[in-house]
Amino acid sequence: MSSFTKSTSFNRRALSSLAVESPRSTSSTAFNSPIGSAFASPRTFGGSPRPYTNRLKEISYLFQVLIVAGTLVSFLVIIAGGYLYVVPSLGYNGALQFNNSSVTTDVKECDIFDGSWVVDDKYPLYNASECPFVEKGFNCLGNGREHDEYLKWRWKPKDCDVPRFHVGDVLERLRGKRVVFVGDSMSRTQWESLICMLMTGLDDKRSVYEVNGNNITKRIRFLGVKFSSFNFTVEFYRSVFLVQPGKLLRWHAPKRVKSTLKLDVLDVINHEWSSADYLVFNTGQWWVPGKLFETGCYFQVGNSLRLGLSIPAAYRVALETWASWIENKIDPNKTRVLFRTFEPSHWSDHRSCNVTKYPTPDTQGRDKSIFTEMIKEVVKNMTVPVSVLDVTSMSAFRSDGHVGLWSDNPLVPDCSHWCLPGVPDIWNEILLFFLFRQQVQ
Repeated sequence: MSSFTKSTSFNRRALSSLAVESPRSTSSTAFNSPIGSAFASPRTFGGSPRPYTNRLKEISYLFQVLIVAGTLVSFLVIIAGGYLYVVPSLGYNGALQFNNSSVTTDVKECDIFDGSWVVDDKYPLYNASECPFVEKGFNCLGNGREHDEYLKWRWKPKDCDVPRFHVGDVLERLRGKRVVFVGDSMSRTQWESLICMLMTGLDDKRSVYEVNGNNITKRIRFLGVKFSSFNFTVEFYRSVFLVQPGKLLRWHAPKRVKSTLKLDVLDVINHEWSSADYLVFNTGQWWVPGKLFETGCYFQVGNSLRLGLSIPAAYRVALETWASWIENKIDPNKTRVLFRTFEPSHWSDHRSCNVTKYPTPDTQGRDKSIFTEMIKEVVKNMTVPVSVLDVTSMSAFRSDGHVGLWSDNPLVPDCSHWCLPGVPDIWNEILLFFLFRQQVQ
């Protein structure tokens, strides 16, 4: 009976408060009271002690159940209150939302270029037929390409996300700036892509114009587009090797030598680049025998003709020349410098061009490039910070993104250049992240 001590004491106090008579009393008040009858002495009423004991056990059991239930409810209330108090302070509001700083942290902790292509119906970011700065040859849908699946792919890194393109925010961040692209036709394609992306945030398209009134052509050395409402320009300088092509000065050179590439001299138009706020370089597509040796162009360093110098070795010398110029001419407090790596083509054997409907699962070695590795090595040893946009591997999967036969000259297939909209838009989303990451931090 010791386990019921608390219950018995409680019951006695209750009886006392109700003025229940002593168990020895024969008063009808105590007899008629339900509480009194439950706890009345068996000797008073002459009943058996078993019903009294059973009834007492039942009431004691119910009372214990009530105590346990009450304790449990109190515990749950405390836990719920703590959850409601603590969790909001952690910033969770029912959905995974990241502000700029947390996105930056996430991307810093992962390789943004290590990922895969995923379908995303929010793409494309613009309509090429509505953008006056897209070359006709890159507007594949406008040139008759029927399926548009190639437009619906987004790059998804394994451990983070590429921030979504928000045109209003980008326009404001570029206010009063100079964005300069330097390189070959792939650089010009990326330049065109960025302009079209930015124009989607403007109601008055006439406020965007080429500063010299030029049309977009393949051979022109300079193109600059002004966004007058925000007072910034997006410029392109054609410099396919970055270093200076030159005429042959040595008359006793072999007949096969028609011109040279001065590997130790940066392109003479370099003075136009140095004052940019954002400077994006690229070179690679022209560093092939068909653009060099087969045209009679060989390498020159100083006054020496280097006939035996291989293309990769020459490329390295040119990169060192570029790096030296960056470190001597660029103020890192004013100018952000980026270098986009070599973008793979998808020519098959015998230079046939077969544009696929979907990205290829097999890169067939195109995800590696000796040029890309050289760029990383040179940049690693520089004192001026340079961001490397390593698009080589990610672009190797996009055999579906090339111009193919959907250019302004369908008789000449093209598995080097990219359709717009398309893959270069993703390069630009990554580029914009790198441009503004320090502002966020």
